[in-house]
Amino acid sequence: MSIGLIGKKIGMTREFYETGLSVPVTVLSVEKGRIIDVITKEKRGYNAIKVGFGKIKSSKLTKQMKGVFTKKSTEPKKFLREFRVENTSEFKEGNEIGLELFKDQKFVDITSKTIGKGFAGVMKKYNFSGLRATHGVSVSHRSHGSTGQRQDPGKVFKGKKMAGHMGDKIRTIQNLEIIKSDLENNLIFIKGSVPGSKNSIVLIQKTAKNINKTTTLEKIKKMQSQTVQKVDKKKDTPKDKTPPKQTKVETKNKTEKK
Repeated sequence: MSIGLIGKKIGMTREFYETGLSVPVTVLSVEKGRIIDVITKEKRGYNAIKVGFGKIKSSKLTKQMKGVFTKKSTEPKKFLREFRVENTSEFKEGNEIGLELFKDQKFVDITSKTIGKGFAGVMKKYNFSGLRATHGVSVSHRSHGSTGQRQDPGKVFKGKKMAGHMGDKIRTIQNLEIIKSDLENNLIFIKGSVPGSKNSIVLIQKTAKNINKTTTLEKIKKMQSQTVQKVDKKKDTPKDKTPPKQTKVETKNKTEKK
């Protein structure tokens, strides 16, 4: 697991480029996290760091958590998260981690809880076609049909696609593009579908996969260079100074005049 940051999904907006292209982006507010504890192999058998994010009133903490923060002499944090690391010597207690973590990153993975849809039928949940909407079907047009067989096996198999609760699950969307990051205001602009509703908490991490996708900015630069090359080619091509070819009608008229 790579080191990540916890932020809040604010909403959506558009980012404009010089060419006039507008890209829809999701705005995430990411406050700096503080390293609360450095865990070593000697302590627990693995190397990790514990990072705290967000603010919380001390009155809302339990006595145990108050003792933890007073022992570390840091302000109370709302969220605590462990991240496995290879080398703990690079990290010290009390240091802060911010958006500088993704300075050289073009893509990130984002984890959050999806929007809850409540109790949903199979047509909405699994894109079933439903039953016929004409004769012979009585009040079961959107039902899922049969769920089992006969006396053998005499049960409904686990995992059967049926109506039920939809959404409200933790999901990770991989390889989302970073359009822009505002270090002063602690904002990061992401292109792609970020899971969760407004004001939901998201976890931003470096990509787990090694990908070679071209970014939106790279595509725009490529298009600009291609258009410049086309314009240069048109300028370089010499204009034909050869006289226009005479048609058969013109040659006949000339011979008649003679």
